[in-house]
Amino acid sequence: MPQLVESQVTGDLYAEVRTFYARQMRRVDALDIVGFADTFTDDGVVVHAGGHRQQGREEMIAGMRASLPRYRDIAVRHWFDHLLIEPDPADQDTLRVSYYSLVTLTDREGKVSFQPTFTVEDVLVRRDGRLLTRSRVIHRDMPVEPPVAEEDPVTVMSDMAK
Repeated sequence: MPQLVESQVTGDLYAEVRTFYARQMRRVDALDIVGFADTFTDDGVVVHAGGHRQQGREEMIAGMRASLPRYRDIAVRHWFDHLLIEPDPADQDTLRVSYYSLVTLTDREGKVSFQPTFTVEDVLVRRDGRLLTRSRVIHRDMPVEPPVAEEDPVTVMSDMAK
């Protein structure tokens, strides 16, 4: 039986993508909304888990400015992991990246609270040698129904013989 081989990116590209996200999230966590928006293409799109859609840097900046009061007196941290990076076979300057996201909020007393977890799907593009986010779709994690177990044929035959 032939073995399925999944594509793998180089260690250098993996490190570049991880560094890109580390810098992007440090900007948003520092409430540097203009700097964060600058990590997207001019026409970049974000589709939030609730379905709200923002397109373009100016719309993103306006939305983030409107949300600033909710971040008063807390430190926000975005934690990304389990990155799956897939190059677009049709365009060497495009990457499809999916990952899990956890957001923590820490108040002045040091109490940490957790936000719901998310799975995020990004399309990153290289422009003038720099990675930028062209699109981001955020999915709130929900429980998955376990598969229905198939009955073991030996058990079924044994039960029938009784």
